[in-house]
Amino acid sequence: MSIHEVFMPALSSTMTEGKIVSWVKSPGDKVEKGETVVVVESDKADMDVETFYEGFLAHIIVQAGETAPVGSAIAFIAETEAEIETAKSLANSGGVAASATASPELVPATASAATPALASQNGSNHKEGRLVASPRARKLAKELKVDLTTLQGSGPHGRIVAEDVEALSNKDKQPATAPVAPPAPVPTSAPVTPPAPRTPAPAPVVAAVPGQIVPLTTFQNAVVRNMVATISVPVFRVGYTITTDGLDKLYKQIKSKGVTMTALLAKAVAVTLQKHPLLNASYSEQGIVYHSDINISVAVAMDDGGLITPVLQNADAVDIYSLSRTWKSLVERARAKQLQPQEYNSGTFTLSNLGMFGVDKFDAILPPGQGSILAIGASRPQVVATPDGLFGVRQQMQVNITSDHRIIYGAHAAAFLQDLAKLIETNPQSLTM
Repeated sequence: MSIHEVFMPALSSTMTEGKIVSWVKSPGDKVEKGETVVVVESDKADMDVETFYEGFLAHIIVQAGETAPVGSAIAFIAETEAEIETAKSLANSGGVAASATASPELVPATASAATPALASQNGSNHKEGRLVASPRARKLAKELKVDLTTLQGSGPHGRIVAEDVEALSNKDKQPATAPVAPPAPVPTSAPVTPPAPRTPAPAPVVAAVPGQIVPLTTFQNAVVRNMVATISVPVFRVGYTITTDGLDKLYKQIKSKGVTMTALLAKAVAVTLQKHPLLNASYSEQGIVYHSDINISVAVAMDDGGLITPVLQNADAVDIYSLSRTWKSLVERARAKQLQPQEYNSGTFTLSNLGMFGVDKFDAILPPGQGSILAIGASRPQVVATPDGLFGVRQQMQVNITSDHRIIYGAHAAAFLQDLAKLIETNPQSLTM
């Protein structure tokens, strides 16, 4: 008898429990080696999870919508159809067959080729003859009653993505002669818009009844754990005023080419970090970790609660136009919970921008594993004294850096902010070169 226990996998280094988003397979269904059987929500994203055993999904222990600790049993897989009833009996009795596997046989679809479940590094679980669709696409297809087998995927290796489902749904709603309506744009929220005064984005709507206790989401619980972990870190904060007239002018000139203010700010910070590698470093028990790359994390609030930090990798070396395209893609996939781990956990320095809400200044909490985070306030017109002794009106924004005092001192942070201000105020055009 060969009955294998399905365990809740660890999809990230900080994950302690996972939530079942949906079961791709139903009890009694045949499962192939390397096939997606369940979609799990980790503390950062929804991920397809594959099995490297062949057989039948005999019994589901943890239903969709329920949560289980990492390493706990969530289902049974029987190698033969005749063993399905035996697996059900084991589940009902709370026991596990002596021949059941003791090692997890589920792996995320982003596992490397060295793992038993073969999958490409771009997150696709493509396999000839098998339907491949993202978790969000499957969810939308169910809501919109779209048959996934009728779609041609536009994602990597023909993977069906949410936009494919939306496009077909919109097409079905149009008259035969009407053009296909494009997919609805993905909404954005803090902190992805520029610090210059703009109409504030609407805050995420949370359905709650007064007096009701609403459980924290997986994302929110992850934020709680990370914030608690930072309490033991000794930090200090330094503020600085930066004039943004030149940056604002540049932004207006190249905005039509797809450049975002977020990308401009990230680029400015990354270029400045080239001169201040200590601000891009982090603390470890062995000493100061000087990172080889400058990867800028940017905090983004999720509509359904929680916070995620998509990473602009090698932001100092990538041109501003490519950086902006990458940022837009990261935000879209972050909101669809489709980011790969390296796209949210590889940051070496973080930006947090609340300027679009009219916030003048604020202090940001240092993320675990990083040395500094920069909080950016709104850019506002201010009356200032000019070098010629007169008065003038300048656009200025307040920035505040929070740094790990174990490796970074006040003079280091001040020198970094001074150089950042000099770049933004006197040579913003260099960000496009």
